[in-house]
Amino acid sequence: QVQPVESGGGLVQAGGSLRLSCAASGSISSINTMSWYRQAPGRQRELVAATTSAGSTNYADSVKGRFTISRDNAKNTMYLQMNSLKPDDTAVYYCNVRVPWGDYWGQGTQVTVSS
Repeated sequence: QVQPVESGGGLVQAGGSLRLSCAASGSISSINTMSWYRQAPGRQRELVAATTSAGSTNYADSVKGRFTISRDNAKNTMYLQMNSLKPDDTAVYYCNVRVPWGDYWGQGTQVTVSS
């Protein structure tokens, strides 16, 4: 079992910044990939960014150059630094943790960007 818990969402004006955190507990030594997804009302959940245990990262085209994913293995925590936020970034952001036997999801944190 792995328990991811997100924090750091909130309301921000367009052009502003937020940093999300995802702290994982449980069978953390088995964690492979940690990812951020988001889901806006009426839309499918989409991958925002991901980081592997080897340190590689990938981003959705819509956030490249604005968002940065990072991981502190000592703290078992993943971060998403979000800069130059746009109203289209408004969504519930979810942390996903992948281990050999499956995926675990956090409860989500709301990010709202006002124009």
